[in-house]
Amino acid sequence: MRARILAATGCAGLVALVMPTLSNAAPADGDAVTPQQQQALDLGLQVAPKETGAAALTAQANPNPYLANLPSITDANYFAWNKNMHAQAEKRAVSQRLAANRREAFTARRGVEGRAVLTPFVHDEEEPAGTTGSNDSHVDAEPIPGFGTGAARMPAVRILGGLAAPGASTPSTVTTAEDQGAIPLATPTGIAGTGSAVVSSVLGDGPHGPEGTGSNDFDFYSVEVGEGQTLTADTEGSATATDTILVVWDAEGTPLAADDDSGTGTHSALTYKPEAPGTYYVMVGGYAFDPLPADPFDSGSGAGGADVGDYRLAVASQELDADFYSVRLRPGDTVGANAEGTATGLAVRTPSGEERVGGVGTDASSLYPPTSPLIGGGNTAIAYVAEEAGWYTVEVTGASGSYDVTVEGYRPGTQGDRGRTQTVLLDFAPGRVNTGTWGGPGQRRVSPFAAFVPQWGIPRTSARQLENRILNQVQRNLDAEIAGTNPSVNVQVLNARTNPELIGQENVSRIYVAGTIAETGLNTIGIAQYIDPGNFGHEDEAIVLLDVLSAPAGPASSLNTYLNASSDRIAFVSQAVANVTAHEVGHTIGNYHTDNADEIHNMMDSGGANFGVNLYGVGPDNVGGTADDENIEFRTDVYAPVEGFTGLENTENVTSWAYAGR
Repeated sequence: MRARILAATGCAGLVALVMPTLSNAAPADGDAVTPQQQQALDLGLQVAPKETGAAALTAQANPNPYLANLPSITDANYFAWNKNMHAQAEKRAVSQRLAANRREAFTARRGVEGRAVLTPFVHDEEEPAGTTGSNDSHVDAEPIPGFGTGAARMPAVRILGGLAAPGASTPSTVTTAEDQGAIPLATPTGIAGTGSAVVSSVLGDGPHGPEGTGSNDFDFYSVEVGEGQTLTADTEGSATATDTILVVWDAEGTPLAADDDSGTGTHSALTYKPEAPGTYYVMVGGYAFDPLPADPFDSGSGAGGADVGDYRLAVASQELDADFYSVRLRPGDTVGANAEGTATGLAVRTPSGEERVGGVGTDASSLYPPTSPLIGGGNTAIAYVAEEAGWYTVEVTGASGSYDVTVEGYRPGTQGDRGRTQTVLLDFAPGRVNTGTWGGPGQRRVSPFAAFVPQWGIPRTSARQLENRILNQVQRNLDAEIAGTNPSVNVQVLNARTNPELIGQENVSRIYVAGTIAETGLNTIGIAQYIDPGNFGHEDEAIVLLDVLSAPAGPASSLNTYLNASSDRIAFVSQAVANVTAHEVGHTIGNYHTDNADEIHNMMDSGGANFGVNLYGVGPDNVGGTADDENIEFRTDVYAPVEGFTGLENTENVTSWAYAGR
């Protein structure tokens, strides 16, 4: 339910900051996470000791979690990787290589040879500066009719506008008294529909602080949010270095939004626009390994170990300006956008108003391949592949003042191949692999797929049979089962063993299905080289490791956990390995991870205790290779909350247009 709430309200900016303890040991399974830690993860809060610095990223035990299919997302170093990705995105944004890619894409791939469109045309916002009400919703979006990928339109626009400041409000000063550690004990802010308040208080002084039970001191504040109002809260005014977290709860005790590091230093800041008016509760807590109360109605239900100290909270319910612009897209149009100035949030909505991608302070453009023309850098950047023809909207949000947003559109990267088939080459016995492709130690010899077959209780002599079934299943995942808007999917899946001449050739991506964590130095189940919306790089590589998948029964990530005497072992193992392989291929053609905690089983789900049903296809009997197994497909699903993007990712459509073929 949480995922549906976030998608429906358009809540953005829940940047995931999950820090691991660096270790060379195999990752722990997701089912070792407490319910409160999993809830915190879903909200984008850290649940492990903070570790920063270059070592956190160069350690091979912690590959980039956006690219890696991890047995547990609690092992993911999102905090350090997000900082690194933003820094790399800024460098990429001003590189000559990106400029050359844009020049090429604006000419040959538009079908207008020789016409270089290097400078976006400028669209000035029509809404008068400092005012609201003209373009503040999807239905009232300001049209930009000159934008488009067709020959008669310009595929790049620079939008110059401004966000109006909220109405002036003199904040009231709130006095606190313990115990205020639960929803029924919340301190009233006095905000009734609209207004603001400031609070100076202390974490750790209540009956459950270090001098009391030690289970953690939480401070709750009630806020009445009016119709159309946005709840904002921050601890940035704090005079001390108390490491705070902020969480918004509803009256039923459901956490709706959270932040632990969007403010400066160790401070926090969040913005949340409820779907309906009512009373909501802002909780201030200290950073902890297990940061949330087990029961928000019980002030003594924390796990202990939280940071303590003074803090200052500013909270408000107010109407914030948001600007919407409409652009006409065609099926398969690949859109890249970035925001500068006061704009910190961007979102794209379909003609019906459904959010397809959004982000506040998100930028994964450093993960695009070197050949991609999609822009990045600035405060935030997003990418999207359109499903249908029509008028889409781009929403701009942020602080009051002037902003500069660039939106660019391209046709899919393979559409310029003029009929050439894209090949996905599966290599089950590569011998040596350059693990440096994914941040590993370099050239390493890896064990072939056949060496792992007996560990699933299958004779090694059946290895070739399994390979053929895996090939056929991956082909179905990428081709026959895609009912997207692209009428000419053009991709073939082949075995490197029987097609060695294709290795290293143009339009051939290579997926290794071999090796172990120890052999490669990559602490993951699988990892892709890039995430490539629009599929502008055609020779990407990925690897699927087999030691976790073939480990003894017990962990949720091991296929043996789901095998017994009633299992069709060949059917299940080939299906599961094919799905993991298709997952990695999905990254190389533009898909991000989707939420593994909801009820939608998606090929791009990743990490945690739900591997069996979400990715391997285990049915309700919890046994693999039986009649109730599920055919996992690329579907429309919520983005993985820990990665910061919001909205519904249509992985089927992204995959479909990645292999446009003409």
